Amino acid sequence: MGDYVPALYASVFSLLPPLVAILMALITKEVYSSLILGVAVGSMLYANGNVLTAFNTMFFHEEGGLVSAISNSSHVCILIFVVILWTLIALMNKSGSAAAFGKHALKRVKSREGAQIATILMGLIIFVDDGFNCLTVGSVMRPITDRYKVSRAKLAYIIDSTAAPICIIAPISSWAAAVSYSVPESMNINGFEMFIKTIPYNLYALCTIVMLFGIVLMKVDYGPMKLHEDNAKNGDLFTSGEIPYDENEKVEREDAKISNLVIPIVLLIISCIVGMLYTGGFFEGESFRDAFANTDSAKGMVMGSAFTLIVTFIMYMARKALKFKEFMACLPSGFRTVCDPMLILILAWNLSGITGLLGADVFIHDIVNSFAAGLTMLLPAIIFVISVFLAFSTGTSWGTFSILIPIVCAVFSDNYNMLVLSIAACLSGAVCGDHCSPISDTTIMSSAGAKSNHVNHTTTQLPYALTTAAVSCVGYLIAGIICIATGSGASIVATPIALLLVLAVLYVIKKRRKEVVND
Repeated sequence: MGDYVPALYASVFSLLPPLVAILMALITKEVYSSLILGVAVGSMLYANGNVLTAFNTMFFHEEGGLVSAISNSSHVCILIFVVILWTLIALMNKSGSAAAFGKHALKRVKSREGAQIATILMGLIIFVDDGFNCLTVGSVMRPITDRYKVSRAKLAYIIDSTAAPICIIAPISSWAAAVSYSVPESMNINGFEMFIKTIPYNLYALCTIVMLFGIVLMKVDYGPMKLHEDNAKNGDLFTSGEIPYDENEKVEREDAKISNLVIPIVLLIISCIVGMLYTGGFFEGESFRDAFANTDSAKGMVMGSAFTLIVTFIMYMARKALKFKEFMACLPSGFRTVCDPMLILILAWNLSGITGLLGADVFIHDIVNSFAAGLTMLLPAIIFVISVFLAFSTGTSWGTFSILIPIVCAVFSDNYNMLVLSIAACLSGAVCGDHCSPISDTTIMSSAGAKSNHVNHTTTQLPYALTTAAVSCVGYLIAGIICIATGSGASIVATPIALLLVLAVLYVIKKRRKEVVND
């Protein structure tokens, strides 16, 4: 459409489509129609009320339409990766190795708390990519958490809380590459080094991990999650009364080997890292750091997963873990299982594209600039809140920090310590908003990995995420004041305060719940 600009471009209405989708999902408990309605509302706003133009925009706009969302190379790579990964999961189930691993793990996991801690630890270990984390941790740990009657909503929360949060503080991850790429070249700052410096200030990620351990070890559950956990203890893992996705039973074989599960997973992690290094030019002379800064993580994941699938085929045939026909039957089985989350992903991308056409990034840019004039010490907290809202509305953390980081760099070009703190606040808020949003890739794949109802997952984790967000915001207020007052870094003070505050809040919640029960 050339230089066409809608009448409500870069206004508060640019955020209306995702807000409509999110609100409708929470009200109706149904995500497909909610996403479609959000896309329709955004298309009508973009077309200034012209129905035919709006219909064309929904499907065929070259930047925001459904066809564009499906044909985007990165999106296609993610879909291929998801299908291959679920095929690998189907193979592990069919071979009996998943059941064998579950039996072995159950000998070492002795309680509900142990099952949850084991899930957290596995989530922290798989830090290469959040989508990879969600699907892998879910498929491996689901039988164990089921055995100890942990609700699927709780499992989805644990998966979601160790996916993006660990990726945003792990130097070797696709997220580190995305952040590095977002720092403008004009700043003459190495993006990867900047990412490393933000890790101690990434309060939401650090507080979320501490909160996970606190909730499990202190046995604190509140909000809708408490109902799900109480029901799970009585045998109802889903609460909603429906079993989402396809609950395939794991096959048990006497000759099944645990190594048929462990080897593909370890190989997948290594192959994906190598794939990302390859796409970043590591094998063409680039340094390790620069290769990760320039990587195409989506392509790297496809390369790594495809290689793993080929090696798994050879290994399974050599070990006679599966017959040839059984192996091939797992290919369509994996695809069928992941159809539901793939559809949600595609519609979420469509909604994000339409939101971009309405100028949401320009609207947020103007808001940040308006705060920058006289509220310098408060700006990290303000940036955190804006980043949360933008990521929540659009469902994309990468899109959020790619919009906000250049703005932050322009505002603090002459104050390096505040620059580091504010970029960390931007990344932290992006992860928080992504964590809360029902239209986020990570949220969707966490539901898929746990095989939990998607709306149940969103509503049960929201109180926990908001608690951590409030603590993080207080931390950024403290950090901003210290940074301006002393002219130096503030992580040595602000970060420990925020982490201790998380545990203090959980203690207060637990104590009040006991008082209510006693009354």
